[in-house]
Amino acid sequence: MNVLLVDDSRLARTELRHLLQAFPEVNVVGEARHADEARAQIQALRPDLLLLDVQMPGQTGFELLASLEAAPHVIFTTAYDEYALQAFAVNALDYLLKPVQEARLAAALAKARARLKVPAAEAHAPAAPEEAPLAPLTAQDQVFVKDGERCWFVKLADIKLFEINGSYTRIHFENHRPLIPRTLQQLEARLDPKVFFRANRQQIINLKWIAGIEPWFSNTLKITLRGGPEVEVSRQQSVRFRELLSL
Repeated sequence: MNVLLVDDSRLARTELRHLLQAFPEVNVVGEARHADEARAQIQALRPDLLLLDVQMPGQTGFELLASLEAAPHVIFTTAYDEYALQAFAVNALDYLLKPVQEARLAAALAKARARLKVPAAEAHAPAAPEEAPLAPLTAQDQVFVKDGERCWFVKLADIKLFEINGSYTRIHFENHRPLIPRTLQQLEARLDPKVFFRANRQQIINLKWIAGIEPWFSNTLKITLRGGPEVEVSRQQSVRFRELLSL
C-alpha cells in the first residue's frame, strides 16, 4: 500500500513516518508540504493512499482533491475537528485528529486495506515513476467532484452519463447531477474507450449502464440507461456503436 504524506509540518510528517513503521504493508513513497508539491508527487508516484492535512499554505486539502482528475483514497490528519463532516461527505476513509494515535491509525489503515484489497502482511514496491501520467482512467478509478459546497468521491464505474451543460459538463451518478469545469473533449481523452462511448456531440455514456437498445430514426439508435435517461446516438456514432459491439 503506497502512501504519500501531505502536511506542511515537518514534525507531523516525521511522526507519521515513525508510526507507519509498525505497519509492514505500508510503503511511504514520498512527502509533500503543500498542494502544489502533492499534485506533482501524486502524478509521479501514483500513491494508493494520501495521509492528508486540511489546513496548509496556499490551498487546503479539500481544494487539492478538487483539482485532481483521479484521487487516491484519503485519510485526513488534522488538528481541527470542525472539518470532520466535510471529510466524510467526500467519502474519506477516516479522519484522524493530531496527535495521531497508533490505534486510530491502525483502524484507518485497516479500512484502506479492505478498500484496496491489500493483505495486512504484504509489502509493495513503489509505483513506477515513469508510468504515463495521461493513461486512460479505468472504471475502477475514483474522481473527486466538487459542485458548490458539495463534494463527492465517485468511482468512474458508477457514473452512467456525461453531458454538456453550457461550458460545463454534468455528470450523472446515483441521484446526483453535479457540474464540473471540463469539456467532453477533455473527458473523452482520459476515459477508457472500452467503457465510455461518445454517443453524440453532447453526451458520453457508460456502456455498463445500458439497459436497452432500439432502432431509431434514419438508421440511428436510441439507448436507454438503467434508471434513465434515454440517449439518442448520432448516425455516425451509431455505425461505430454497432461495430464496437458486434462479434
